Amino acid sequence: MKFLITILMLSLFFISEKLIAQNRTITAIVVNATSDAGKVSYALYNKENFRMQPIQAKSSTIKEGKSEVVFENVSIGEYAVICFHDKNNNDKMDFQPNGMPMEDYGVSTNNMNRFGPPMYDQIKFLVTDKDVSLEIKF
Repeated sequence: MKFLITILMLSLFFISEKLIAQNRTITAIVVNATSDAGKVSYALYNKENFRMQPIQAKSSTIKEGKSEVVFENVSIGEYAVICFHDKNNNDKMDFQPNGMPMEDYGVSTNNMNRFGPPMYDQIKFLVTDKDVSLEIKF
């Protein structure tokens, strides 16, 4: 009986280690904020929830034009990050009456058409067997 319990415990240990190993981190760093006023708000999406309710949302202060957040416990898969400089700390992106953004924003791949909202297929990236670090420019 002790032998079976030992085998069961070892099996559970190895399975849980494998599941934990599949969870990664995504570090997103804005490198060129125009001022240290306010904060940078970040949102992590997958294709199914893109530009709706994010998987994770975080904010970070700005110091010397840089801001950084870490999304933890991210499963292997395909994702996109959108962030914006919330200069007035109102927790939303502000727009002009004509629909143009009043606050700087950036995306995970810095490969975005600036004449409309970001498109998932243009800014997606993969999380595989390693942690991911993204440098985002406004």
